[in-house]
Amino acid sequence: MPFDQLTVPELTDALGEHKYIADRGLSTALLLALKLGKPLLLEGEVGVGKTELARTVSAMFGRELIRLQCYEGIDMHQALYEWDYARQMLFVRSLGSDEASDDQLFGPRFLLERPLLQAVRAGDQCVLLIDEVDRADDEFEAFLLELLGDYQVTIPEVGTIKAQSRPIVILTSNRTRELHDALKRRCLYTWIGFPESDREVEIVRSRLPEVGPVLANQVVSAVNRLRAMDLEKLPGVAETIDWTNSVSALGSNSLTAEIALDTLGAVVKDRDDLEFASRNIQDVIS
Repeated sequence: MPFDQLTVPELTDALGEHKYIADRGLSTALLLALKLGKPLLLEGEVGVGKTELARTVSAMFGRELIRLQCYEGIDMHQALYEWDYARQMLFVRSLGSDEASDDQLFGPRFLLERPLLQAVRAGDQCVLLIDEVDRADDEFEAFLLELLGDYQVTIPEVGTIKAQSRPIVILTSNRTRELHDALKRRCLYTWIGFPESDREVEIVRSRLPEVGPVLANQVVSAVNRLRAMDLEKLPGVAETIDWTNSVSALGSNSLTAEIALDTLGAVVKDRDDLEFASRNIQDVIS
């Protein structure tokens, strides 16, 4: 499926065939990222389908998904490369310390590829997902600029390695902190919010085709009421799907107050929120 021949409706339909229901704005941003060869930065609430889009794109184009999960304290070596120090030491001992040169010690045989280097070398055979980049610190964000701008990485002992072809790059952020403008300038940007009720019902039914329209509509309506409440953690689309699946797994075709209470932990993931929602369950399902 060549990118230059795709239209927005065709891409939307292709995503839908893989059970990802995208609106026109998201499909347009993705198509531009594909055609222009630029990274796509997705921001939005937790559980609205940011990570799932990368998985879907990987499956749709038959490319390997390479995922870098960001976290506080992640550094270049965990994301790009490490040296296999244990094997290096064994090699030195086998030759004798005076016989092992730097070229031998810091060569490909001892280089452990991490996600960013794997993606640069895989090029257009992969989708690189840099997940929850907002969890990393400023220094790591700055380190990403070379990759996002030139599709290359620099290893001090080896030199600069440039991608022969461009991977598809998708970054996600839950906005736990504001990302720097330098990173944003290298990306196309879109915001993924909570979907309209009709589209959320469509998403649920595409993921759970065995679930009837009555239950899907009831759960989506209840989730929207929860989102309107003063909760610490608002439920995302992923929680809507989990709640619907949980109710269905108990053999119920409708969301009653009793069933809602029994399965509330599938959609509300905070203790105080759970107690508040339980006390107001009639307002949730009414």
